[in-house]
Amino acid sequence: MPDRLIVNINDFRYDLPADRIARYPLAERDRSRLLFYDRGMISHHHFTGLPGLLPENSRMVFNDTRVIQARLWFRKPTGARIEVLCVTPHMPADHRQALQSTRICTWNCMVGNVKKWKGGALVMGVAVGGRMIHVNASLIEGGEEDFLVEFSWDSSEVTFGEIIATIGMTPLPPYLKRDAEESDRQRYQTVYGTDPGSVAAPTAGLHFTDRLMEQLRERGIRTGRLTLHVGAGTFVPVKTDDPRQHAMHAEQVTVTRGFLEHWLEEPGDIIAVGTTTTRSLESVYWLGVRIAKGIGGDPGPIRLDQWEQETLPGKISLRESLEALIGYCEKNDLAKFRFSTRLMIIPGYRFRTIRGLITNYHLPGSTLLLLIAALIGDDWRDVYREALNNDYRFLSYGDSSLLIP
Repeated sequence: MPDRLIVNINDFRYDLPADRIARYPLAERDRSRLLFYDRGMISHHHFTGLPGLLPENSRMVFNDTRVIQARLWFRKPTGARIEVLCVTPHMPADHRQALQSTRICTWNCMVGNVKKWKGGALVMGVAVGGRMIHVNASLIEGGEEDFLVEFSWDSSEVTFGEIIATIGMTPLPPYLKRDAEESDRQRYQTVYGTDPGSVAAPTAGLHFTDRLMEQLRERGIRTGRLTLHVGAGTFVPVKTDDPRQHAMHAEQVTVTRGFLEHWLEEPGDIIAVGTTTTRSLESVYWLGVRIAKGIGGDPGPIRLDQWEQETLPGKISLRESLEALIGYCEKNDLAKFRFSTRLMIIPGYRFRTIRGLITNYHLPGSTLLLLIAALIGDDWRDVYREALNNDYRFLSYGDSSLLIP
């Protein structure tokens, strides 16, 4: 195993003026600006020009998750407001099953003003599909940040997904410092998202339009999709000088056997749309390595721990990894391969799956910026300096970049 590179989070901070944070999206998604970093050279474009900038033989991979209306507000009889953010389902643990639940389900949540919630159920009356129902929220277990909350309601004809779509709000990032508005329900989603479960958007995908997707097809750019349900951990800052002391939250990923087979047959140069897609693809590689080498037996329940890749043999080819994963799917008659990942990518990491990355501009000292620095090295400073000097808009609703190391 190679020596661990010493990384200090303070080396990955920069001055981000508050007025450079885009608090609202542009009226037209693909009119955002696009900085193109091509092996050290930087040029400036608009996102509409993306198809002409992609390397030949590119294969773009998208994260097709959809953001759920996960922020719920309850009010106690005393008048105190309690905010409940549904982060990940607990029972059922599968996102689709949890959202399709009737009468009862439990979620791992973040709770605001929890000190005012000392016991008893919070109750809200709501009309869903013409039916008036009562939704109860009960605090089952509590910790410092994460809480287990049971939701129950008096109708077997209404799903939890329908309830939160009715009473929930878009879980905008805290750094936007504003309440969600009705327009965010549509704009804080990608146009290609189909699988609900995220509490944060895969923001690199917010720039794509149906028109641009069609242009990619016309140019012969192959595409693929996987699903990573983005958790609230994406906003958790690195609070220690040593990023290795930071705890990554687990996020659920789904890839289909067909995706793996197409990737094996026509690998191309993968351009990942977003850091979530990147972490998913790299996690797929490492799980394939584990299976190929028979490490730990069959890996179910399947998960990749935060630094597990440092204990696995890194000289396994991508082809061998994919073949092992496809073989695992065939052996277990799986059309889809599901797992959770806590993979953390920091400078010194060697990427195994991607040729380039489309991504927005990230918070100083964040795990996302560490991933960017791992991809393009110290040139991340030049990219961010260029973006700041040229009035790019930053963070979730901001502008974008195409990075080819």
